[in-house]
Amino acid sequence: MSIQRSFERTPADLRPVTFEIDVNRYAEGSCLVSFGYTRVICTASVEKGVPPFLKGKGEGWVTAEYNMLPRSTHTRSKRERDKVGGRTAEIQRLIGRALRAAVDFKKLGEQTIMLDCDVIQADGGTRVASICGAWVALAIAVGRARKAGTMPLDPMKASVAAVSVGMQNGIHLLDLDYVEDSGGDVDLNVIMTGDGGLVEVQGTAEKSVFARKDLDAMLELGTAGIAKISALQKAAVERALR
Repeated sequence: MSIQRSFERTPADLRPVTFEIDVNRYAEGSCLVSFGYTRVICTASVEKGVPPFLKGKGEGWVTAEYNMLPRSTHTRSKRERDKVGGRTAEIQRLIGRALRAAVDFKKLGEQTIMLDCDVIQADGGTRVASICGAWVALAIAVGRARKAGTMPLDPMKASVAAVSVGMQNGIHLLDLDYVEDSGGDVDLNVIMTGDGGLVEVQGTAEKSVFARKDLDAMLELGTAGIAKISALQKAAVERALR
């Protein structure tokens, strides 16, 4: 059974993925990440000090905030001014967990790196795009601090990337857009380090249960996609640090 996908893709293809660096002149690291029509501005800010539970331990911290701007979707959504919604809170915790896998806190010292991910246009996969862009911003910020001599030790342990995978009418799909995400049978988010270590897997059967063989096939598809994304991430960081 054939399936039509955006950008005339095969089931195993990513959407066009790009990382535009230095989109914010003030942040220590920044990029605009695009997965097809999904676009997220990611910035990394290096701040002195750590949360209270880490004070005096000589360790640093990495955390994240995520936001969808009012006209990032088909209809205007309200800004989350006073209280962060449940979906937003869940996604920003996910981004923080994912990026903490990339950093050695002892080598970071008592500094906090804040990662801000602002979705300016959403067409599926905003959380995985945010993770990918946040790592690029983080790596640029650390690389520049190392060059400037303000970060004596290199705290970066690995690259981190993420991609969505799913299943529709028995076909395994890589990098779901909004139509595929909302209408598919399975939705899976895979987060991995650049050397192939799993950080987190989130999977849901939307309509009916799926078999273990389908999970294995989707993980293989995700692994191949992440390898391609990781290469693009590293090339973007290299451009920024020249």
